[in-house]
Amino acid sequence: MKTRLLCLILFVSSLGLNLNAQNAKEISNKAIDVMRFGSMEMKATLKIQDAKGRERVRQLETYSQVFDDITKTIMKFTSPADVRGTAMLIVDYNDKADDMWIHLPALRKTRRIVSGEKGKNFMGSEFTNADMSLPNMNDFDYEMLGDELFDGHECWKIQSSCKTEDLEDENGYMRKISWIDKENSLCYKVEFYDLEDELFKTQRIKEFQKQSNGKYFAFYMEMHNEQNGRRSILTTESFKLGSDLDEGSFSPNMLEK
Repeated sequence: MKTRLLCLILFVSSLGLNLNAQNAKEISNKAIDVMRFGSMEMKATLKIQDAKGRERVRQLETYSQVFDDITKTIMKFTSPADVRGTAMLIVDYNDKADDMWIHLPALRKTRRIVSGEKGKNFMGSEFTNADMSLPNMNDFDYEMLGDELFDGHECWKIQSSCKTEDLEDENGYMRKISWIDKENSLCYKVEFYDLEDELFKTQRIKEFQKQSNGKYFAFYMEMHNEQNGRRSILTTESFKLGSDLDEGSFSPNMLEK
């Protein structure tokens, strides 16, 4: 009798853990989906600040389109002169790792970004190359840490941990904790923990605007490196749904055009 009772307790406990992980993953997926734009165009400013407040400012344009359920995105820097012409192509798949290419006009070269480089800094900022694309949900284990009030919003706190060391190296962190609004699934804050499990970076996302397709777009994203004091801010000046670019425009060979 005691053995049966113990087995029942273990089964119920295991079921609770599985439901916890499932609910945490579902909430995380909703947070991505509510901001998922298949086709759009935008112009933005990237400000890169060092620990002393000195700042570099870069302008960029982004174009995104969907072809056969594959999202393709081009990011082009338009100023200042030292980065003008630098461009990145991201091919975002639903069921496998993304492909990325970068064109560096100073070297007159377009090359593929390998998996080990995806966790590196994006154009010298505190954002990474991996931050420029949507995460693969199956690369992480999910855990519900509870709820918490953040900036007046009732939020779920959800931990996402990389499943393997290779994924940790690829993403540039071991785990992250996200604050996700219970009402509308918007994510306002993310804490990233490095490979030593120390707080590495904090991201804040705000100035959300609901678009005509029911999705939300964040016009302000900030990434603060808690270890070196550097900060990067991405603000969007213009945004529109849809893009007129054809599929041929989204190829590595077109990055130098």
